[in-house]
Amino acid sequence: MTRMPALSLAAVPGRRRRTLELARRIEELGFTGIYCPSLGDGMALCQGIAMVTQHIPFGTSIANVYTRHASDFAATAAFVHEISGGRFRFGIGVSHGPAHHRLGVAPGKPLGEIRRYVAGLRGTQGVGELPPLVLATLRDRMTALAGEIADGCVWANGSRSHMPHSLQLLPATKRADDAFFIGNMIPTCIHDDAARAAAVNRRTLTRYATLPNYRNYWKAAGYVEEMEGVERALAAGEPDRIPEHLSDRWLSDCTLYGPASKVRDGVEAWFDTGLKTPILVPSSAEGNQMQAFEEVFAAFR
Repeated sequence: MTRMPALSLAAVPGRRRRTLELARRIEELGFTGIYCPSLGDGMALCQGIAMVTQHIPFGTSIANVYTRHASDFAATAAFVHEISGGRFRFGIGVSHGPAHHRLGVAPGKPLGEIRRYVAGLRGTQGVGELPPLVLATLRDRMTALAGEIADGCVWANGSRSHMPHSLQLLPATKRADDAFFIGNMIPTCIHDDAARAAAVNRRTLTRYATLPNYRNYWKAAGYVEEMEGVERALAAGEPDRIPEHLSDRWLSDCTLYGPASKVRDGVEAWFDTGLKTPILVPSSAEGNQMQAFEEVFAAFR
């Protein structure tokens, strides 16, 4: 029997009440967690999830540290931790260039920024107990830092073949500790026509391929030819040609797509890397977010 993954959930305007109803269903169906990206205010959604669910773990994946002062985030995180009975995990990260530009911030060096921010969170007085802190990881040095100062690590769009290398950067005691969170957000599209599902995931990841930190990660994971092709397209001012360079081999390593049975097998393969919490990020070849969740529910019944 396939082990159950966690799911990624975001609340978009006009569907926020339905999203909380969806959270209840995710819990009832036995999924192992709900993790909320910054899209649509993941912290607010986590507060809502704390109120409408009973036992499922949940958290942010991730909250952008440049959006709020550490003491302010600490107060909210401690509140959600307390009202949820300790089910909340606070995932934080430095995000990426387009988000920094939108916010008008000048980011510092990621490792130093995260180290200082974690110290700021833990140094905040009078807010109560903090939840476990999970760092957004991608490349080696941030992964090692998570093993040093945090209570977990979470990737987005990680490479399955590269994950064993990444996990070896964590202390063995952390890898063996059930309380240490190790997750990865995996774009997922379930459809009997695998080519249609692949096209959806390729569109999803095209934006990430424009980001230098992701390209450098995927180069380290063995996809130099693909990422150099993307860089040539960008340099030529031809972003529409990026998908041409995103090979099926790369896509199958970083996403899940195709018939339900293939996706379930892929989840098992992710567990076999040492990943503790595969977090499916559903998309649909047929409809919107709600349709995508129905397809995932059907696949894991």
